[in-house]
Amino acid sequence: MTPVRLTPLRVAILVALTGATAGCGLLPAKKRAPDPVVARELPPPTPRTEGAIFQSGQTIELFADLKARRVGDVLTIRLTESTNASKSAVTKTAKTTSVANTGPTLFGRTPTVGGVSLFSTALNGADSFDGEGSATQGNTFTGSLTVTVVEVQQNGNLVVQGDKTLKLNQGDEFVHLSGVVRRADIATDNTVTSDRVADAHISYSGKGVIDASNKMGWLARFFNSAWSPY
Repeated sequence: MTPVRLTPLRVAILVALTGATAGCGLLPAKKRAPDPVVARELPPPTPRTEGAIFQSGQTIELFADLKARRVGDVLTIRLTESTNASKSAVTKTAKTTSVANTGPTLFGRTPTVGGVSLFSTALNGADSFDGEGSATQGNTFTGSLTVTVVEVQQNGNLVVQGDKTLKLNQGDEFVHLSGVVRRADIATDNTVTSDRVADAHISYSGKGVIDASNKMGWLARFFNSAWSPY
């Protein structure tokens, strides 16, 4: 085998490629914008009637609690999301085939050619398969988020939506929640757990130093993608 001659140009290219490969994991990933949030549209406030004791939209209910029930009211959602999923599959198959035929006998002797039986046949085959796979995933999300009632459906259910933005020292955190809440599920302290929210859409995202440090470099992402030739 002819040795490869290292010229100064080839050495420089090799050093540059080695440095790029080693440093690709240290390059900060592009900041990812948070998930888009649909703007809340509240109806305009009811105009005040000058000189009147009773004002529309400002009713006083002496025997009603403080639960959210109208558009614009706030409701606290207690996030108690916990999911666990596991799957396991094992498949084993085996098959063995064997055929042996000594051949016919003519006049008390087996026909041979050069001492080898002419019609004797022997076949042997074996096939087996052993496959096993498993997957386990778990997620936990706890906290609280106060949302706003944006619509009251005809059956009395409340359509709620809310967002929370936390600007921390090393990045920003974004929480979004929307869904439908039944009035009967609201507790006396005007709270409801997230597992009681129908059509719930909960998103948690962030950006900053910590979020960037948890991402692969661009070259490492390429070698872990479907476009990688290896």
